[in-house]
Amino acid sequence: MSKQRKAVALVSGGLDSMLAAKVVQEQGIQVEGINFFTGFCVEGHTHAIREKDRSRPKRNNALWVAEQLGMKLHIIDISADYKDVVLNPKHGYGANLNPCLDCKIFMVHKALEWMEANGFDFIITGEVVGQRPKSQRADTMPVVARESGAEDRLLRPLCAKNLPPTLPEREGWVDRERLHDFSGRSRKPQMALAAALGLEEYAQPAGGCCFLTDEHYSAKLADLWRARGERDYDLDDIMLLKVGRHLRPRPHFKLIIGREEGENNFLEGYRRRFIHLRTLGHTGPLVLVDGRVDRDDLELAARIAARYGQGRSAAAVEVQVEDPGGVLSTILTVAPLPPHEVAESWHV
Repeated sequence: MSKQRKAVALVSGGLDSMLAAKVVQEQGIQVEGINFFTGFCVEGHTHAIREKDRSRPKRNNALWVAEQLGMKLHIIDISADYKDVVLNPKHGYGANLNPCLDCKIFMVHKALEWMEANGFDFIITGEVVGQRPKSQRADTMPVVARESGAEDRLLRPLCAKNLPPTLPEREGWVDRERLHDFSGRSRKPQMALAAALGLEEYAQPAGGCCFLTDEHYSAKLADLWRARGERDYDLDDIMLLKVGRHLRPRPHFKLIIGREEGENNFLEGYRRRFIHLRTLGHTGPLVLVDGRVDRDDLELAARIAARYGQGRSAAAVEVQVEDPGGVLSTILTVAPLPPHEVAESWHV
């Protein structure tokens, strides 16, 4: 009796990784999934707190994919080790602060470590030649296989026929003829394959969940590094960068301003870390102050807070200023800052 071969699939929750795992499952291989937590891809969070995203599914798509495929999923926190990938990418960044090639190498290497520790035979990814400008080019895909250490134990079922046969193909563990030759950025072949496999629902037919590929998010991270004089971050930093309106009126401090009820509620959880402001007598946002500030800075912050509240047209607005934890509290009476005095350059 032949040995039951086992593969571990990198599962992002998107369509490609879902299809890749399914294609190999269809060949009788035992497939289990890994979803790596880096802190930069937290699906469902903004959908849950932003009114405009409320219609989108609030779920962990990787878990959902595993459920759909009847596959065990391992969610592994690699956020601490991943920091070096973000801060020091050997192959550089993409269009923004996205270290896509280094990221893929790192994740495949982590999957290789897991595979060897758990007695699995090879690794599956949903990569497609030519789909991504940095990590999924014909010349960079061999780099991923080589520098991750996975070499020919890395199988890309969606584009395998465009690549040299891998160990699972040569050994007959999987039938190369039942793999695919997708290439390029069009998702039509994947959508057709999904239909053929009976997969009627799937997430993110295009793009990905990584915040680092977003221009505005990357700009906020770069601003954070400049303001602190060092390239570093913690998980709270990267969560806050995707919530609220960020204004830096002076180099030594910025304001994080809730744009709606859901964001205000989220920012409430950070009141013990930051000085925070809220308007009195008028509905307004919760405002966190990131940086060291003096009385003059707080006056300006209070005027900005008033500008984004319901009292923006009032002659004067009371703004409560609290230290972290709300131990010390001061009330400032200020004139809301006129819109034309909110400099465009303040918006991070």
